[in-house]
Amino acid sequence: MLTFFQSVRDDVRAVFERDPAARSYLEVLLCYPGLHALWFHRINHWLWTHNFRFLARFFSQIARLLTLIEIHPGAQIGHRLFIDHGSAVVIGETTIVGNDVTLYQGVTLGGTGKEKGKRHPTILNDVVIGSGAKVLGNITIGNNCRVGAGSVVLRNIPDNSTVVGVPAGTFLANVASWRAAFVGVGALAAIFLPDNAMGRKCRPDQGAHGCLCGAIGGRSYLPPGAGS
Repeated sequence: MLTFFQSVRDDVRAVFERDPAARSYLEVLLCYPGLHALWFHRINHWLWTHNFRFLARFFSQIARLLTLIEIHPGAQIGHRLFIDHGSAVVIGETTIVGNDVTLYQGVTLGGTGKEKGKRHPTILNDVVIGSGAKVLGNITIGNNCRVGAGSVVLRNIPDNSTVVGVPAGTFLANVASWRAAFVGVGALAAIFLPDNAMGRKCRPDQGAHGCLCGAIGGRSYLPPGAGS
């Protein structure tokens, strides 16, 4: 029980760290359905792992009715998951979610068919998945990755990558390598490529996705060896 309340404290702290709209503890506790769904899940997952599987599924459906977020009780969720807005988020049974992950509304962590066993994605630490994105199948999204809104991801994504598109392509892989490659190139020295790809400062002529390695005519531009 103590561990549960420690997790609640960490979950609330994560909201304040990642949502500038959060103003008070009372507001966060009462008005964030992503938190409510996560707390329901922690109880339901305990029931699931202790073979009270009907109860776990039943309560997960009540949680879905109340929060519009469906998390299968079998899913393994790490610390400080933040589900922003939350409506229509679906997390499948064999999904594994690491620590400090952020999901926006409409995200699906689902399967691709009727296969048995591990059939849902593994999301590693410090990942941000944009609204409406679909991550499907038994694939792995690496540490510190960003998945653009509306993307459909069907393959493994390496660490420190940004992916967008349908199906998603890697538009930015290994930011540190990009920066090293461009050191001393005068025309490109003004381009900002910070480690946090979602927080970078971009020139207005760099396209809707706002990164140097933009796509023209559906082609993505990668440094040598990136995304291979």
